[in-house]
Amino acid sequence: MPRKRTRLATNPGFVTYLRTSNEEVQSPERSQEAQRRDIDQRLIQYHQLPHLGEYVDNFTGTSADRKNYQRLLTDARKGSFSHVFASVPDRFGRDDVEALRAIDEMTRLGICVRFASHPELDPGDPDDRLYLNILFGMAKRESAVTAQRVRGGMLSKLLDGGWPWKAPDGYVNKEMRLNEVGREEHHKHARYKRWIERHPEQWKVWRYAWDLLLEDGPAYSDICEALSARGYRLLSGAPFMRINRRGRRVPNQQALSRAFHNWFYAGWVVIENEWANIPPKTVQGQWEPIVTTEEFELGLSILARRNYKPTPRKETFYLLQGMVHLEEEGGRLTRLICSRPNRKRTPNGVAYYCIPSSDINFPCQNVDDQLPALLRDIQVEPELVPRIRQAFRSDVRYYTGKQAREHEALTEALHRSHEKELNLWRAFTEHGMRPQIYEKLSREYQEDRQRVELALKAIEQENREYIADLDFALKVISEIGARYVQQSEQRKRAILRHVVDKVVINLEGMVIRLELQRPFTYLRELAAENRSGKRHAKRDCAECHQDGDDVGPLEAKSNGDSVACSLQVGLCTPIWRQPEHFPQTSTTNFFQHLIFPQSAKLLRLSNKR
Repeated sequence: MPRKRTRLATNPGFVTYLRTSNEEVQSPERSQEAQRRDIDQRLIQYHQLPHLGEYVDNFTGTSADRKNYQRLLTDARKGSFSHVFASVPDRFGRDDVEALRAIDEMTRLGICVRFASHPELDPGDPDDRLYLNILFGMAKRESAVTAQRVRGGMLSKLLDGGWPWKAPDGYVNKEMRLNEVGREEHHKHARYKRWIERHPEQWKVWRYAWDLLLEDGPAYSDICEALSARGYRLLSGAPFMRINRRGRRVPNQQALSRAFHNWFYAGWVVIENEWANIPPKTVQGQWEPIVTTEEFELGLSILARRNYKPTPRKETFYLLQGMVHLEEEGGRLTRLICSRPNRKRTPNGVAYYCIPSSDINFPCQNVDDQLPALLRDIQVEPELVPRIRQAFRSDVRYYTGKQAREHEALTEALHRSHEKELNLWRAFTEHGMRPQIYEKLSREYQEDRQRVELALKAIEQENREYIADLDFALKVISEIGARYVQQSEQRKRAILRHVVDKVVINLEGMVIRLELQRPFTYLRELAAENRSGKRHAKRDCAECHQDGDDVGPLEAKSNGDSVACSLQVGLCTPIWRQPEHFPQTSTTNFFQHLIFPQSAKLLRLSNKR
């Protein structure tokens, strides 16, 4: 049985919660007094209860991180009061999820929550709870619409060369009441005209800092020392050089870095966030710059050159680093590391693939020299390419069956969309539908139809790319053996990393198999199925026969033997590599990933000699 939740023994009495949003900070006292008046006049039935306190916040209701709101919830969990009064639901909060959660929690604790705008509304009643949910949803929508309007106004100001936020250090925000400006300015601003000017003294600090940077000599710490030596500080009072607890001087490099990368100082509006994207040198700001655009770009190039840290060049190059594995007894694979243990005894030392802290060492040259012949062996017999392509189509259709069902559903949805548009036209022409309603519904139907058509095109394009990517992989395999030996050592390793997943050797240092990356491992699997006389369980004869040539080999139709439907795929491989050595990678995983772009990158690498 579910455990009953015990209610708190609350202290009889009520508290009030008042909130003023940060947009109304000009007159928070008036707003709060109006809220107190509404609570006193409309919740008169609770006047017999003692007033135990008041919680007041001057913060946006979209956030639950309000100091006194959280204190209210903490006191409610202690049972400090029995009733909570607020003027209207949106004063309690504009986040419907958070507000309803808090009200439900207090209701379970036995605390009564009431609103002056709806005195009879009881959050504990299911019907009233539904209506309260609607009220909070409307409050959240109102907040979202207001925010959207504010963002639109801010974006318009940015595109006009203004700056709606606090100006960076070296500049100061200015404002003037609208009645103090000319009539021609009244339609451009609200109650105040706001603009940005250079600070009379602080802008000289940053001009001096830029002069030091453009000398291309002093570092951040040197610039901070020079600024501090002149007694300069940030406009907030923070020093450019501070003394830490150990008595050491610490430069304020972050302030310099922010300023030296801020296009504002060059007089450009640059912003990139979720609702605005203004790249550099597109919108000129309406303030006087401290540095020119040429000086700013020169400073950026100086900083970029200082921040450049080239990758250290390794003393020893290992072709198969991270790919070599030793197969021990029981088929267990151990990855080998690279080392030159005898570098001091010989001029350059001998590079080994080895197991750490053991006497198992394989000279790298002996293993690397076996790879060209092995790569030449990975070939597809040309006469088998059509059958591979047929098998590939069969597997695509099987493993993308969900996609086929999705295509069918989208086709039906497209047909229904056309029917809706036709019926809408009949209602407009024959039954006298109002033009405004017709235009609105027509736009909605057209948008739905366009979405369905785009989804259908995406599925059809993806299906066409399957065969093209397979052909590209076959082309890479046919050329890799000849081109591999013509590349530099670095390009050889890049090619191997795109084709080979593991190079497995035995205790004699002989490479017994190459485990390939996708999609090359798919062809290995087909070859392994053919040599072992087994067929993939998912690729059965019924499927091969259902669609004719596009699915399975035609020869299988005239043969009653089920094995005849398996693919006759052969890869030119050494006779000493037995079928059991081929990696049995799941074809399902192959079709889940389809990493064919690796093949395109590989061919680009092979073409560079």
